[in-house]
Amino acid sequence: MTQKEYARLSGLIYLLTILLGIFSLVYVPSKIPTAWENASLTAQNILEYEFLYRLGILGGILLYILFSILPLALYHTFAPVNRGCALLMVIFALTSIPFTLLNIVNKVDALTLLSGAEYLLTFEKEQIYTQVLLLLKSYSNGIQIIHVLWGLWLLPFGYLVYKSNLLPKILGILLMAGCLSYLVRFCTNLLFPEYQIPAFIRVPASLGEIGTCLWLLIMGIRTPPTITESNQKLSTSKIEGMS
Repeated sequence: MTQKEYARLSGLIYLLTILLGIFSLVYVPSKIPTAWENASLTAQNILEYEFLYRLGILGGILLYILFSILPLALYHTFAPVNRGCALLMVIFALTSIPFTLLNIVNKVDALTLLSGAEYLLTFEKEQIYTQVLLLLKSYSNGIQIIHVLWGLWLLPFGYLVYKSNLLPKILGILLMAGCLSYLVRFCTNLLFPEYQIPAFIRVPASLGEIGTCLWLLIMGIRTPPTITESNQKLSTSKIEGMS
């Protein structure tokens, strides 16, 4: 595959991961809200929309499987710019995959507790509901920690976009700013858990990732000048200078 073909493939995979992310990380939680102060209500919400809850888990697994392919396709697109930086991007992105998949186990375990299996009859309902809420909290804490890796991979990625001249430089700047926003969110949630993080903190990452995705898919990458073309431009410049 050519560099341009890898860029288009990256855009397609990126789009699928964004759509799956919106579904599993935004839409499903909005339809099945977690009532942190009410374990019984949280359990009832899951049981009422159990199929949607299961779809959310499946969507999350597909999301992270696709996300494991994305940095590899991007590597072939941007490696000619800076191979070391492209490799660092892949390492940060792939490192997050096992953590995210293991974190989903918390949501699966919550379903197990609500399954009504006979071996659970020794527990009171309120005890089970409390355990479900604890698992969901563990999942939420896991997502917060994974934010670090989701942010770090954007730094070399944004740098490559900025330096490559294959895409608009503003996208590279937004991606690097997105890295900072992920890290700010993690540190703020860890150090000041009661503080409500402003929504605009998420904007750079969203604009950078969605913008890059659509540009790669629709516009593709600019064709880098060949050595011959560069030499011709240099020769032309010299001739014009002499004249």
